[in-house]
Amino acid sequence: MIHPTAIIHPQAKLDSTVRVGPGAVIDEGVQLGPDCVVGPHVYLTGRIQAGMGNRFHAGCVIGDAPQDLKYDGAPTGLRIGDHNVFREHVTVHRSNKMTEETVIGSRNFLMQHSHVAHNCIIGSHVILVSGALLAGHVVVEDRAFISGNCMVHQFTRIGTLALMQGGAGVSKDLPPFCIASRINLICGLNSVGLRRANFSAEDRLELKRVYHYLFRSGKNLRDALAEAKKIFSSEPSKVLLEFVAGAKRGVCADAGSIPADVREQDAV
Repeated sequence: MIHPTAIIHPQAKLDSTVRVGPGAVIDEGVQLGPDCVVGPHVYLTGRIQAGMGNRFHAGCVIGDAPQDLKYDGAPTGLRIGDHNVFREHVTVHRSNKMTEETVIGSRNFLMQHSHVAHNCIIGSHVILVSGALLAGHVVVEDRAFISGNCMVHQFTRIGTLALMQGGAGVSKDLPPFCIASRINLICGLNSVGLRRANFSAEDRLELKRVYHYLFRSGKNLRDALAEAKKIFSSEPSKVLLEFVAGAKRGVCADAGSIPADVREQDAV
């Protein structure tokens, strides 16, 4: 189950069911659980703990050193859950210090040439489409969908079931259930994602009301947030409100609240 051209450090810990393809390199600190598949010319390095059923396609580089000038060469870590797919040439970097880890949850799908930088925390059932780039310390919550060639600035948060349209970029927090468009803009709720996640019609309707109250009422966001907490009580609404309340970088603004000439300048 291990190709004779693969190079595996004798201290690496691989379950007996792991399959390793030709030309793969697995370094000393790597631990792989049952039924993992390591494709041709994959490089697994650093202190990696990976669960069961993960698939690393051709040319992945997983666990390499962070691209951080402050990194001092310490044997930092990357923790991976179960049943993730890393397609061709995906890169995931380990953390930049011993007290933290880069974390990938379970059942995520990282498409070819997507990148997860140091100290990112990715939940579960997240999709990164081809060319999506996450800078350091980004947090992506469960079931988020980040489309092709999207860019996420360091320390930014992406809320649960949020969706980024292709080519979008955010340097402010993207609230749960919302759709990101262009640069730091949102344009409504991820209605399709909410239905697929079995949110009730009542919860979806209340989320629409919360969205309008926060982002389209013309109120100052802080004032709108304080008032909305007194009005809306469903669990999804609480998730959205608590996320916005916890934002330290600010949150993306609704596209309709930005003057047209400013939107056109951003597009250029």
